[in-house]
Amino acid sequence: MEYVTSSITKIHKIPIFPLGMINAFLLVNEQGCILVDTGLPDTENKVEKMLRQQHLNFTDIKLIVITHAHIDHAGNAAKIKTLSGAPVVAHRGDLPYFKGEKKMHFCSTGWFGTFFSKIGLIQKPYVSFEPDILLSKDEQLDLRQYGFDGDVIPTPGHTEGSVSVLMDNKNAIVGDLISSGILLGGIIRTNIPKRPPFEDDPEQVSKELESMVNKGMNTFFMGHGGPLQQKEVVQHIENLEMSICKKKPQNQV
Repeated sequence: MEYVTSSITKIHKIPIFPLGMINAFLLVNEQGCILVDTGLPDTENKVEKMLRQQHLNFTDIKLIVITHAHIDHAGNAAKIKTLSGAPVVAHRGDLPYFKGEKKMHFCSTGWFGTFFSKIGLIQKPYVSFEPDILLSKDEQLDLRQYGFDGDVIPTPGHTEGSVSVLMDNKNAIVGDLISSGILLGGIIRTNIPKRPPFEDDPEQVSKELESMVNKGMNTFFMGHGGPLQQKEVVQHIENLEMSICKKKPQNQV
């Protein structure tokens, strides 16, 4: 099938929280726009502000991509879907959480994740929804049908149903596969990569990031902090693999 696309796509960071602490993203070209993540509940004004800056409104959104089910990424999906009328794409691996059928679990990567989980904000329920387009296993979504040169691909590891957006111009939006900065992410040291506060499977995360590097992705946009360049992501992969090896029993290394 032939699609009309544009080679010039701009990625605009939407500051759901200031200083890069929580980011959503708006992909814009002359065909319209795609929203990647929706932020926390009741933050649609943040999205609307960015849309207005680009002389767009909610009905110009062609597709909503949800990178994973955590509240800071999927918490406002139901409302923005209603405001825009745009279909939502996500992965089946996180479907029970989108639908509110199952309580999310959080594997902390350090003291901040443990603290953040204990105060309960990350576990606060949000308005449930069911994605219009559900990717299964390794299934991908070609964005050319929406006028954009790129794909939504499964990238499990942070959660089972995490996805990323890979653009043909070598930009990647990777949700929470990686973060930078301090605490939740952002604020300062945003060029220094680190693990996010929560991570289900660090070994799988390493594999997914390495795969993206091997595909030639140059700039990585993320939900907390960033963006990071390829060399910084490569360094993070090396550090993550070293950490994984140290935790494995000697006979498994």
